[in-house]
Amino acid sequence: MRIEQRPLPATLPDLGDMPPLLTRLYAARGIQTPEELDKSLARLIPAAQMKGISEAIELLVDALEKRQRILIVGDFDCDGATATTIGVLALRAMGAEHVDYLVPNRFEYGYGLTPEIVAVALERQPELLITVDNGISSIDGVAAAKAAGLRVLVTDHHLPASELPAADAIVNPNQPGCAFPSKALAGCGVIYYVMLSLRGRLRSVGWFARRGIAEPNLGDLLDIVALGTVADVVPLDANNRILVHQGIARIRAGRARPGILALLKVGRREHARVSAMDMGFIAGPRLNAAGRLSDMSLGIECLLCDDPDQAFAMATELDDLNKERRAIEQDIRDDALAQIDNLELDDLPFGLCLFDESWHQGVIGIVASRLKEKYNRPALVFADAGGDMVKGSGRSVPGFHLRDALDAIAARHPGLLRKFGGHAMAAGMTIERERFAEFSLAFDQEVRRHLSADDLSERLVTDGELNPEDFQLEVARGISQAGPWGQQFPQPLFHGMFEVIAQKVVGEKHVKLVLKTPGKGVPLEAIAFNVDREAWPNEDVSQVQLAYRLDINLFREKEILQLVVESLEAA
Repeated sequence: MRIEQRPLPATLPDLGDMPPLLTRLYAARGIQTPEELDKSLARLIPAAQMKGISEAIELLVDALEKRQRILIVGDFDCDGATATTIGVLALRAMGAEHVDYLVPNRFEYGYGLTPEIVAVALERQPELLITVDNGISSIDGVAAAKAAGLRVLVTDHHLPASELPAADAIVNPNQPGCAFPSKALAGCGVIYYVMLSLRGRLRSVGWFARRGIAEPNLGDLLDIVALGTVADVVPLDANNRILVHQGIARIRAGRARPGILALLKVGRREHARVSAMDMGFIAGPRLNAAGRLSDMSLGIECLLCDDPDQAFAMATELDDLNKERRAIEQDIRDDALAQIDNLELDDLPFGLCLFDESWHQGVIGIVASRLKEKYNRPALVFADAGGDMVKGSGRSVPGFHLRDALDAIAARHPGLLRKFGGHAMAAGMTIERERFAEFSLAFDQEVRRHLSADDLSERLVTDGELNPEDFQLEVARGISQAGPWGQQFPQPLFHGMFEVIAQKVVGEKHVKLVLKTPGKGVPLEAIAFNVDREAWPNEDVSQVQLAYRLDINLFREKEILQLVVESLEAA
């Protein structure tokens, strides 16, 4: 394992009355001014800068005034579920009398607004169809909806192809000609912006007063925005950090939706101490489990539910699905690793492509993520999609834009990719089963065009070493509060040498350590999760090289400083 220190600018910025350590951490993440750290809602980029927002609001206002039937078509992941929930709750709060949602079952219909889903939608007799977290690539689906006499509003954040759907309005910060500075909004963030703009328009025309409706506080939906934003692993730029920070603040104050509180409860997390990491690793996977193994409607209903007891019952069901998902994932991961074990490390493709007839379509994305993390290279995992097709899900590494790579492959090999879409770090694709080997070779060649062998070497980027006086609860608390941390704004990671005082196994596959900095310092507790049990614990080791995060462990209502170990090596 190669440990590298995150580069710092030649001169640290002046961030005001900021502890030196936090100044260093912020500077390493590109922060240059105190204004970039302002996480108040007033600092959100105005929606007016978003292309298509005016046309979208005209559609929505007209639908409300005419009491039209509105149908939201979402996606079957966490971002899609949260975006759907935001749209339903906000429109109902603003007086829409007929709002419903439809989420395609991934195993029957696949992703997005397809003509087949439009046919299902028409059974509900909508007049306005709104896509959330999908639609920008739904050329045929939008055409089918328009041919049926529907008006269509596309809200999405995925990268568009060369052709855009012929919708009545499109709101997507990544569409050509959109001047909105933040291209990192998740699907839930896009629909939230649309609802903010709609509320502003309705306020200006006296809608709420005329209808006798209390103007809704859309800040109450920010907990849902935070969950979807973090779970979709979009970059936490300044704008997204505001949305996530505000949402988490509401969760910590107990002002979250009953469904989110229930998801945290079944995940054994106290809402008062919740972090962005908990959104990504506790609430998100449980919500996602519905779309992976069953029907995402269960997850959406959990978020829509106003009754805490009913929400907890649904969250418990989601927790059970997540346990089942973990078991399936482990089996597929074992199979995938067995395939890779037949190759020497030096013979591994730069871009991994794996397929097995028996693998579960709903879990392949997670397995791709695990393989990407283990082998530090882009990974695509495929499953049977019925007929002569296989469907893949991919995850990438920094420096390799996955969606652009698929676009390049499609250009070089016409017809090889039947469907594809996504963004830089994650994407999905469909190919013919008999062309899997051909695609695997093309993908590996494309990765080699962009990444070198050195790029694929195993390494950790840290924020350097801590001084002995930094090992304090106050420092750990300050780092936690300085977030939210996440994609492209990574949680601080440090490295250093430590003397080993004691070590023992806990929970069968974790190792608890008592350490101290060499030659000085008070004892420090550390925990290394999922260690190699053949290597650890090792009583012959007296010094270790660690990469770790500063954390606070709450044990019997007492806070204890703890190092959460990311890399553990004998010195």
